[in-house]
Amino acid sequence: MKSTEEKYIKRCIELAKNGLGTTYPNPLVGCVIVVNNEIIGEGWHQKAGEPHAEVNAINVVKDKSLLSKSTIYVNLEPCSHYGKTPPCCDLIIANNIPNIVIGTIDPFAQVSGNGIKKLLEAGKNVTVGILEEECNELNKRFFMYHKKKHPYIILKWAESLDGFIAPLSKEKSMPIWITNEFSRQLVHKWRSEEQAILVGTNTVLEDNPSLTTRDWAGNNPVRIVLDVNNRISKENHIFDNQAETLLISKDYININNNIATEIANYLYTKGFQSVIIEGGRQTLQTFIDESLWDEARIFKGNYTLNQGVKAPKIPFRNVKKQQILNDELLIFFNHD
Repeated sequence: MKSTEEKYIKRCIELAKNGLGTTYPNPLVGCVIVVNNEIIGEGWHQKAGEPHAEVNAINVVKDKSLLSKSTIYVNLEPCSHYGKTPPCCDLIIANNIPNIVIGTIDPFAQVSGNGIKKLLEAGKNVTVGILEEECNELNKRFFMYHKKKHPYIILKWAESLDGFIAPLSKEKSMPIWITNEFSRQLVHKWRSEEQAILVGTNTVLEDNPSLTTRDWAGNNPVRIVLDVNNRISKENHIFDNQAETLLISKDYININNNIATEIANYLYTKGFQSVIIEGGRQTLQTFIDESLWDEARIFKGNYTLNQGVKAPKIPFRNVKKQQILNDELLIFFNHD
């Protein structure tokens, strides 16, 4: 029985991943409806304000009479409150679905446990905690925001074989590429998955980056720039109309405190569940020194600079490695 439940929750997770980058501030949710070990409906939440996964799955069931003898699988507890859409619990109850299998409990205060309680009070058979760890990992951004009260923070940089992220000086305000085109495309895919991207003042002044997903089909993240002393010109690419831009100056944070913590708290108040930090060195090192990061994605390019700006120093953590042609990608995790 448990293996059957796990099989369908895995399918929920697969479906939910289709919404990565488009559902903020909502979580990633997939749903599968099964009768006699046969899927009769499935769906996922595609965008905030649009129908939830359970609604989409129920809507595609052709013979609604089958619902009264079905099991509905969902990786996250069905909502029990009115937001932009009605409660999914009410829909499940109204369609006489007798069995509900849930991957994990929703940490959002207005839902947490209440959806399960509502279903039980309606006489439904509810199973909770199937592939819970995998379901929590799927919604690590959503969980971090609601449990820890700050965004899920990803650090990213590329460094040369000899440990530099940039030359000491350059003739034009533009990036110096250390990695290959496939690594750069992967970075644009990552950008499309996160709610925001953050850089420091020097990165904008020296590289004049666009910080968009132009090499990948996906949403542009909100561009956030730490510009404490208002040094950045409106002529920079970050002020074009390709994406929203938010400047953080000393008017918004207390620069005499731990700056990374101040930034994370500010982003939390603005509703950002995730941010990918792409530099420069000082900004990255600040987050490392305050141990305020969840992942660090570091490219080692097949390129030597001989001298330049040293890469940030990060304490050794759990690490995954992979090759992207002649680049090496290291992903560190700041947890067990």
